Amino acid sequence: MAADAQTGVLDTAWAQIPHSPQATTGIGSFTRARVERIIALAGGIGSVIIGAQAFFAALGSTDEAPEWHAALMIIVFGSLGVMILACLIGRGIRVAAGAFALIYVMALAAWPVATAGIPPTSLDEPWIWYLVNLATLAAVLAFPFPLQIAWTILAPVLFGLVRMMQADFSPEFWPTVALDVSFALILGGVILTLGWLFRSVAVNVDETRAEAVASYAQAAAADAAEQERVSVAALMHDSVLAALIAAERATTPRERTLAATMAREALTRLANTEQDAHEGTDEPWDAAAIAHEITEAALELGVDVDVQREIDTSSSPIPGRVARAIVLAATQAVANAIQHAGGAGLGIAVTAHGGRVRVEVHDAGEGFDLDAIPDDRLGIRASIFARVAAVGGQTDLETGAHGTVVRLTWQAPAT
Repeated sequence: MAADAQTGVLDTAWAQIPHSPQATTGIGSFTRARVERIIALAGGIGSVIIGAQAFFAALGSTDEAPEWHAALMIIVFGSLGVMILACLIGRGIRVAAGAFALIYVMALAAWPVATAGIPPTSLDEPWIWYLVNLATLAAVLAFPFPLQIAWTILAPVLFGLVRMMQADFSPEFWPTVALDVSFALILGGVILTLGWLFRSVAVNVDETRAEAVASYAQAAAADAAEQERVSVAALMHDSVLAALIAAERATTPRERTLAATMAREALTRLANTEQDAHEGTDEPWDAAAIAHEITEAALELGVDVDVQREIDTSSSPIPGRVARAIVLAATQAVANAIQHAGGAGLGIAVTAHGGRVRVEVHDAGEGFDLDAIPDDRLGIRASIFARVAAVGGQTDLETGAHGTVVRLTWQAPAT
């Protein structure tokens, strides 16, 4: 119960932090999700600019054989276009970026074959060089950090190698190619470093936020427990003890009746200390309404149970305070079945005939020993037995290796 309370407080604390559709995965990835989205958007926009430059340079390229030129353009720019689209819409980024990084390296590997027998006409870089750092960017978006480093080095070095192979290792190409490779390595290193830096900062911020929210949740849970202790202590002093004193001093039938009424009300309030709802009016309910309320309460607890109904339409209405007590007691029985039996074999049945209504909650857990439950655990004694007894009802409990059955029965008094 304490763990559940702290989890609820943690969720409440986390809900105070503004969310957006891009980052709803939880406390631990709040900032990281935003940073990833920013990196993807910046990468997509930058790829559009650089990709357009490379595309127009490729249109008039005579470095490759005609049959290779069209194929390389379609494969390389097609995969680049898919990566750009994924970055802009925020879907499938890793797959698209990883595919482009691999395709670009394979296109570089095929460059000597595509340019075989066609010597370069100038020292100007071929169109495929413009995309070297986009391969690094794709690796940053798609791969783990060791592969990012490998791609940052591999793409420029491989370009330098295939470019020199195309030029037949002519000495006049060495300075230009060395400059191109060093420039690509430096720019790729900047891209890699920025990606690592932003992600590291985001992770640190998320960890700090998670620790802060957890600390807040712990403090709030401790405060809530203290407030509950104070409330119960005040209730015990003002209601229960007052009822006991009145019963001790009662000497006439009327005084005894009043003392019994005070005790019944005190037990009801004590049993309801875990509930937010007030006692409400005593307007009559029917058994179908009880079944409906129990179903809704079970749904709020996270289980969808088909409540079996055997209700005589001519049965007498049930006072509101009685109906509420039965619903709350049945809800507690369902909560116990979920917590201690994992909801195994959970079933609920509501029967009503004449002036008698019965709610049965059963599960297929391992059972428990009621006498072994500590006195400070009120889930059974106060929330079920005392609550039902306070409205003149009866609770029967059967538990064992076969499971647990809780029966709540109320009989209208004879008129």
